[in-house]
Amino acid sequence: MQEQEWIERAGELFEAAMFGGDASAPDRSDDMLDAIEAPLCMARGKILHVRFLNDREENSQELVLFERAAELYERLGDASGEADALFWVGCWHQVVKGDGVTGRPYFERSYELAKAVDDRMTMSYAIRHFAFADKEGGRFDQARERLNESVTLRREIGFRAGEAAGLVALAYLVAETGDRSAAFHHLDEAESVAESCGAKAVSGWIEQARTLIRS
Repeated sequence: MQEQEWIERAGELFEAAMFGGDASAPDRSDDMLDAIEAPLCMARGKILHVRFLNDREENSQELVLFERAAELYERLGDASGEADALFWVGCWHQVVKGDGVTGRPYFERSYELAKAVDDRMTMSYAIRHFAFADKEGGRFDQARERLNESVTLRREIGFRAGEAAGLVALAYLVAETGDRSAAFHHLDEAESVAESCGAKAVSGWIEQARTLIRS
């Protein structure tokens, strides 16, 4: 059912409750409206996150939107949607606030929910940022294992731009542990993948990584 049809149906349920005495109509209307609101909250929150990445100006509404989406998806029994929303709550804490410790349990729960329904896209995001938390805590072996899992998941589902981004993250990690040769190997692979899917932004990240790792 399209969103406009849902809204029209909610209006009909209002009429049924208000004038027809249908006591079950409000609850049925809630479910439909929640199903519209949840993805809208996610979309708005993600746009705010991209704006933050571009200008580094924090907007606390981003967190409000993701938390609201998580609440709605849980109410709807949509594990995949809830997993995605919880990932973004964790991302807000880790990336926007620089607090990986607070973000970590959100990544854990996101991964668990996504794995239960085989949502490998969300799994790849959650485990990637779980790896960043490990790196911050000095757990480099665990971080490398989780980044590899993220890349593998993205490769399996054909998420080529995400695969390239994951290889860049791996390059930074192995360079930090002293293996520059492996780092450049990951970057070469990332460049090939990025070019194959037109991921121009990732290509820019690769060039920046090469410069930083050489220095």
